[in-house]
Amino acid sequence: MEVNAAPQPAGTALVVGASGIAGSALRGRLALAGWPVLALSRSAGVPSQGVKHLQADLGSPEQVRRVLAGERPTHVFFTAWSPRPTEKENIEVNAGMLRNLLAALEGKPVVHVALMTGLKHYLGPFEAYAAGEMPDTPFREEEPRLPVDNFYYAQEDELWAAAERQGFTWSVHRAHTVIGHAVGNAMNMGLTLAAHAAICRRENLPFVFPGSQMQWIALTDMTDAGLLAEHMIWASTTPGVANEAYNIANGDVFRWRWMWPRLAAYFGLEPVGPSATPQPLQDRMRGMEGVWKDIAAEHGLVEDDLNRLASWWHTDGDLGRQIEVVTDMSKSRLAGFSGYRRTEDSFTELFDRYRADSLIP
Repeated sequence: MEVNAAPQPAGTALVVGASGIAGSALRGRLALAGWPVLALSRSAGVPSQGVKHLQADLGSPEQVRRVLAGERPTHVFFTAWSPRPTEKENIEVNAGMLRNLLAALEGKPVVHVALMTGLKHYLGPFEAYAAGEMPDTPFREEEPRLPVDNFYYAQEDELWAAAERQGFTWSVHRAHTVIGHAVGNAMNMGLTLAAHAAICRRENLPFVFPGSQMQWIALTDMTDAGLLAEHMIWASTTPGVANEAYNIANGDVFRWRWMWPRLAAYFGLEPVGPSATPQPLQDRMRGMEGVWKDIAAEHGLVEDDLNRLASWWHTDGDLGRQIEVVTDMSKSRLAGFSGYRRTEDSFTELFDRYRADSLIP
């Protein structure tokens, strides 16, 4: 159900991280509504109606300043992320990217900056994930920060300081696992599970849930990239809702023991539940690159590099958790956001798009 339609253009949108899952959804939704869109990414963009592609490394203040020199965005949507091995490096790099971007926008007519983060705000970074005492579920925005280093906290601090200095409003959007249409991303459960299913079907392998028994039975939720885009645009353009952090999830909750058989049915596979210990995809799919090349050749797929489609480690991390992870959407609902997705539909509609675009057989 799509209730919160993108508003008529209120200026010029700058989408940062425009080739990613969230950035792609934002770029498309804004352009469809008639916004002039500046799409900033590290790689060259594919030409599209109403979108001007800008290419720069956000780690380089000079590149960012140069590429934005002649542009005058009013609404900024920051969805970029560059993974690093330690949280100290994540803070240095990712807070630095946002700082470089905001500095390059000084003196421009920016009225709002929307920052995408995630539920690691409540869970902690990967290196201290779910370690120590965490808030009770469902997670609520008023929970205090955890006493650990976290690049989300550093990014928020950069955003708030720049907003005070430069006079724009802001919003923070804490998404759960985001599924959407993109290729070559570090965290993409939708395309990962689709590739996994295609390999299982080709090799006559069981479609085994790779995660923990806890995750199999616990309640959870997810975030559709299209809904996340609606949410970021809503907070950027609706009077009276800015200068707040918001959770954003589809609005339904489910258990994987309910969802897994439905995903299996879509691909014509028999579902198998979890073992006593997780069976990570990173182990089960090791060495399948050649199989995928055969699948791609046989079905005329546009991408034969399995590593550009599947992020095994990320899906293993989500499905292997030993805790319940579900978030509260009350704050957004009370502020007037009514967007909703049923997660089963998010998956199946996404798989339909992958097939239509010849990404999966």
